[in-house]
Amino acid sequence: MSLNVPTALLERAEAGPVDDADFVACVRESLPYAWVVISGVVADLRADGGEFADHSVPPPSEAERGQLLRALASDAIRGGLERHFGVTLAFQNCHRIAAFTPDAVGGERYRAFVSPRGQLLNQSPELRDC
Repeated sequence: MSLNVPTALLERAEAGPVDDADFVACVRESLPYAWVVISGVVADLRADGGEFADHSVPPPSEAERGQLLRALASDAIRGGLERHFGVTLAFQNCHRIAAFTPDAVGGERYRAFVSPRGQLLNQSPELRDC
């Protein structure tokens, strides 16, 4: 299961739309490692003042790897995080994550990161299990 949904939030979802703040809070509580990694990348992006920041440290365990995969593979979770932080997230493998400013999406650095070439260049024997 990806998220631990509190009963009250589940009841609101059953009744109709749920706002992003409640959804993102559920993500933050359910996927704490993914939250720390993604919020850290966003903090680095803002601190550097550039258009791009990334994280490439392998997760400490399969549980943390699973959190990143769930957060970034789910359109709803990824979209909620992107709206919350005001960035576009890009994902190359089980731990290489980047945050781009909205203006950088479509630019040279973004296109290189999300390209087949970028994916191939980011592979190594150590990463093939993810």
